[in-house]
Amino acid sequence: MKSDLEIAQHAKMKKITTIAKKIGLKPSEIEMYGSYKAKISFKAINRKDFNSQGKIILVSAINPTPAGEGKSTTTIGLGDSLSKLGYKTMIALREPSLGPVMGVKGGAAGGGYAQVVPMEDINLHFTGDIHAITSANNLISAVIDNHMYHGNQLHINPEKIIWKRAMDMNDRALRRIEVGLSSKKEVSRFDAFDITVASEVMAVLCLATDIEDLKTRLARMVVAYNTLNEPITVGDLKVTGAVVMLLKDAVKPNLVQTLENTPVLIHGGPFANIAHGCNSIIATSFARSASDYVVTEAGFGADLGMEKFIDIKARTMNTMPSLVVLVVSIRALKLHGGVDKTLMKEENLTALQKGIENLEKHVESVLEYHLPYVLALNKFASDTDNEVNLVMNWASFHDHPISLSEVFEKGSDGGLDLARKVIALTNKPSLEISKPIYVLNSTIREKVSIITSKIYGASKVEYSEKAIEQMKEYEDLGWDKLAICMAKTPLSLTDNPKILGRPRDFTITVREFKPSLGAGFLVALTGDVMTMPGLPKQGAYEFMDVIDHKIIGLF
Repeated sequence: MKSDLEIAQHAKMKKITTIAKKIGLKPSEIEMYGSYKAKISFKAINRKDFNSQGKIILVSAINPTPAGEGKSTTTIGLGDSLSKLGYKTMIALREPSLGPVMGVKGGAAGGGYAQVVPMEDINLHFTGDIHAITSANNLISAVIDNHMYHGNQLHINPEKIIWKRAMDMNDRALRRIEVGLSSKKEVSRFDAFDITVASEVMAVLCLATDIEDLKTRLARMVVAYNTLNEPITVGDLKVTGAVVMLLKDAVKPNLVQTLENTPVLIHGGPFANIAHGCNSIIATSFARSASDYVVTEAGFGADLGMEKFIDIKARTMNTMPSLVVLVVSIRALKLHGGVDKTLMKEENLTALQKGIENLEKHVESVLEYHLPYVLALNKFASDTDNEVNLVMNWASFHDHPISLSEVFEKGSDGGLDLARKVIALTNKPSLEISKPIYVLNSTIREKVSIITSKIYGASKVEYSEKAIEQMKEYEDLGWDKLAICMAKTPLSLTDNPKILGRPRDFTITVREFKPSLGAGFLVALTGDVMTMPGLPKQGAYEFMDVIDHKIIGLF
C-alpha cells in the first residue's frame, strides 16, 4: 500500500475552477488561492437559485484512540461513493489545527485513497483562516491591556479578565504566564494562552450565518468584569469593527477537492473536546443548498461531536441531520475491551466482544435524538477475518445497519455499500421527529444533567464551589438560557481518559464554567481537560522533512 503522501502526489487534481463549475459556480464567484484552492464569495453564497434542501449526513464515531479511528477518511470516502452513484454531493469538513498536526495525530485530511487535496496545504497554513482568527483573538487581548494602560475608563478588574491570548500550536508552557512587566505604568497580571481552535472567535465564526451576524456575535463576547462585577464585552472596547476586518476573508468558505474530484468545503475548526467541534454553518448551509447530499463530520465521538452538532449547531441552523454514520474500528473496540494500546493490532476476540459495549452506548445516544443511523466498520490492515465477522454478526443479530468500509484502500469503491445503505435509510419515512435533547429554557443544571445522563451514561454531576457560584451569577445575568458546550476528554464516556469501555454509575465533575455569549453557549469544563494541549514526547513534527520541495513524513 502506498503512503498517503505518495497517493496525494500522484492525484490527478483538477483546477479549482473546474471543481467550482461542477457545483454551478462561475469563475467570478470564487477567489483563487493558487490553482487548487479557492474561497467562495458571498455573492455566490447568497444566490437565490441555489435552493436545494440537501440531506445532511453526520459522520460521528465511538470514543477514539489517541491516533483517531478514521472518521475523516470515512466522511471523505462516503462523499466520493455517493458521488459515484450519481448524486450531487458535497463534503463539509473542519480545518486541521497545527497543534495536532505537529502532535499525536499528524494530518487531518483523510488517508489512503479517501483524501482531500492539496493535502499538505490543508494541513499547514491553508488559506490563512486560523491565522486570521489568532490575530483577531490577540487584538482583543492587546486592546484590553492597552485600555487599562490608558486610564481604564471601563474599570476593568485585572483579576477578572477571562479573555486569553491564543496561538495555533500545542504549547503547555503558555498555560499560565505573566504580562505587563515592561514598565511601571502597565498593569501586571497573570494571563494564559488557549489554542486558537478553542478561542471563542473560532466558535463565533463557525456559528455565524453571515457577516452581520458575525459582527453582532463578536460584539457581545464577554472578555472581563469591572470592579462592580459587571461584564465587559468586545463591543464595550470598541474593537468589533477591527476584528471583523481581520476576519473578512476568513469568514468565506474554502473550496478544495477529494482525490476523486468531489467538491469539499473546509471551513472553521473548533475542537470538540474543548469547543463545539463542527465546521461552519455558512459552509454547511451552502453545501446543502447546492447538493443532494452533504457529508459532514463532528469531532471525536458521538458523546462530544454529535451531541454538540445537534444541540448547538443544528439548533442554530434550525435543521437536523437526516442520518448519523457511526464510525467504529476493531482496534478501538479492543482498547475499550481492556487491551493495552501496544497490542491493539493483535487478534483478541474476548476484548473485542467486551469493547462492543462502548459502541452500544453510542448507538443508544443516537436514538435519543430519534435519528436513523448506520455503523461504518472502518477496516484496518491489522483486522483479522475473525474479528470482522464477530462485529458484523453482532450487528446483524441486533438489527444494527452496518457496512464494512474499505475506502482507505479502495476509495469510493470501498464505500458503495455504505452509501447505498445511507440512501435507503434517508429515503425511508420517519415516524418520529428528531430534535435536540434539551430545551434552552431549562436551567443550567438541568441541561448539564440531561447531557451527562442521556449521552454519557453518568448517574451524578458534582459541581465545584466556583461552578456553583458561577451558575448563580449567570442566572442573575440572564445567561442561564444559553446552550451548554461540555469540555470533556474524548477518550472516555467519563471525564477521566483512563476509564474506557462502558462505565456505569459514575460521576461527572464540573469544575468551572466559561461564558461564550458570542457563540451562544456556556462552556462547562470537566475533569482535567485543558484548553491549551501539550505536545507528546515524540511528536509528528519529528517525522517531517522537506526534500526536493516535497513534504514527506506523516502526510
